[in-house]
Amino acid sequence: MSTWRDERNAKSRARLERRLSELFPACVLNHALRQPFTPPTQRRAVEGYWRHHPLRADRLARALAAKSGAPDGWTWRLGREKATGLPLSFRMPPAPYREPDFSRGDGHCCVCGQPVFRLGWHRDLWGDGKPNRNATWHAACVVAWQLWTAPTDHLKALKLRQNRKCPASGRRLLRTAEVDHRVPLFAVWAEHRQTPWPDLLAFWGAPNLQVINKAAHLEKCSQEAASRAERRAALEPALP
Repeated sequence: MSTWRDERNAKSRARLERRLSELFPACVLNHALRQPFTPPTQRRAVEGYWRHHPLRADRLARALAAKSGAPDGWTWRLGREKATGLPLSFRMPPAPYREPDFSRGDGHCCVCGQPVFRLGWHRDLWGDGKPNRNATWHAACVVAWQLWTAPTDHLKALKLRQNRKCPASGRRLLRTAEVDHRVPLFAVWAEHRQTPWPDLLAFWGAPNLQVINKAAHLEKCSQEAASRAERRAALEPALP
């Protein structure tokens, strides 16, 4: 049997422990040491921890956003250019602190607005009260944003949360099962636009995500398309 991995992990662990802070989160360290390949740095250990726990990252990101609240004068609106920081589609989650007019600057997360501390952590474990001025994302918020914008990449975690059961049919999830938003995002834009931020984020996060079998998903999408067509027809002026 090759000893290559054992030798690599021994070197990585030695490097990690050489620079390990006494206040480094124990949950992250324990996770790092259980991995097939030990991360060689504290930052990579933190990033790996949150990648392995996307639903936990989602909850934390929304909790941090609730702590910040929406900036005064902010409203959810769409833009036409990336430079504005506005979402270009209702499929992107609203993020006021990504907009230049409301950004809190370096050392604050552009997703939730809270200070970013060492290693992209969300709490000042080191007690020096100094945000990391080189950071604009929490490590957890990076993963939460990925979940919100590309939920299919986290299919495995979402399946496990449902015990691999399809909530639409009650049957076991098949390999072709797909991620679905319980409340479709077009309906969020049309009907829930005035919901206070950050409560809006729940429509992109785990509370609104489910994995359903493909046949059930197709049927749900068909019903939503019919409902959307009826809504458009009702808004069109009557012909003379």
